[in-house]
Amino acid sequence: MPRASSIAQARADKREGKAPTTQAGHFVHDEIEAVRKGKHGVRSAKQAIAIGLSEARRAGVDVPPKKGATKAETKSAAAKTGATKAAPRRASSESTVKRASAALKALKRESTAGASPKALSAQAKRAAGTRTAAERSAAAKKAASTKGAAGRSEAASKAARTRAAKKQAAR
Repeated sequence: MPRASSIAQARADKREGKAPTTQAGHFVHDEIEAVRKGKHGVRSAKQAIAIGLSEARRAGVDVPPKKGATKAETKSAAAKTGATKAAPRRASSESTVKRASAALKALKRESTAGASPKALSAQAKRAAGTRTAAERSAAAKKAASTKGAAGRSEAASKAARTRAAKKQAAR
């Protein structure tokens, strides 16, 4: 269950015009913290992120599915059966409870290493490697435009501090 503060932060991000992935970031962060605290484990950093994105979707964040992740026939079958976002299918409450408890039980058997800083860093590098320079540049430009004047100023001073610290370490 997502925290109320995460839902509020995501709504505030939406009002500010930030991307759905930015809105979903609060839920992903909550999930990583849950794994680190030992509430349950994950097999990989990718799974922790996927669980956080799933929570975000349930909370109403319009996160698009991963590109190329779903076959065209699966999408058309979902549209025909009405299993779209507008009309979700309902399972019986008994089977839903069983499925949820089985999923949690399986997650509790897993390790918490998937949410370690090292695992998350490796995942971030893999994800960045799949993007082109143009995509990364466009994302940075959009982030700068939605940051606001105070945010840009704060980011610039942090960058200056980082440069100074690196210069000092190089001596």
